[in-house]
Amino acid sequence: MRETKTASHLAMRPVAMRSLENPSAANIGSSRRARRMNASSLWLACRPWLRGIASGALALLLLPYLVAPFYRFVPPVSTPMLWRWATGARVDRISVPLDRITPALPRAVIVAEDGSFCRNHGIDLGAMREALAKADDIGEARGGSTITQQTAKNLFLWPGRSFVRKALEIPLALWIDLVLPKRRVLEIYLNIAEWGPDGRFGAEAAAQWAFGKPARDLTDREAAELAAILPNPVKRSARHPSGLVRHLAALYERRAAAHPALDACVRVQFP
Repeated sequence: MRETKTASHLAMRPVAMRSLENPSAANIGSSRRARRMNASSLWLACRPWLRGIASGALALLLLPYLVAPFYRFVPPVSTPMLWRWATGARVDRISVPLDRITPALPRAVIVAEDGSFCRNHGIDLGAMREALAKADDIGEARGGSTITQQTAKNLFLWPGRSFVRKALEIPLALWIDLVLPKRRVLEIYLNIAEWGPDGRFGAEAAAQWAFGKPARDLTDREAAELAAILPNPVKRSARHPSGLVRHLAALYERRAAAHPALDACVRVQFP
């Protein structure tokens, strides 16, 4: 008499035998296991590369914070200078200490670029909020940068306007303000700012190009004209000042005369 196959008998049969009876299900299962194994192998192979990329990115982010304190004594170079050197472009830069620059120039630059320089701690939240309110869209943030922020940008970041750069610039400016005196920050800025066409950087190169004299011999009006071209030294010129440059220079000269204490934090204090 033949035995009747019941569900319990089928359940007890080996998996391999059931797979032979349903080859399509077996193939699907094998394919899924193969995909999982391939994904795991790919992740294991890529993990050292990803770890290296992450470590490199972290090192690049931390490098400016390690380097900035040394700029208290070492003359720095800016990223635009480095880029011009790397591409074979001309760089005209003469680094001079602040006491070899007429006091009218740092005062005019503070008036033009950052009236709260001696009071702020590297950033000016009020000016930043005003600049953000005037931004045309989310991809462009205009103005609102302190002299310390511009120094951070010139030393370690890239030109252009974006919230990504601002996000990197703000903590850098706070750090620079913490580890460098105000006088040194302004001295660095005056020596690395781009101040004319054909790769002219720094106040000394700018004064000699525009007026044929060293920066310590500039008049108040000449200093104000140099301050007036800082936002766009390629299109604006102190050597051949436009009506706009002359108008701004007169404005900055008047404001500097009306607020002589704006540069108090960068003056040399004698006992």
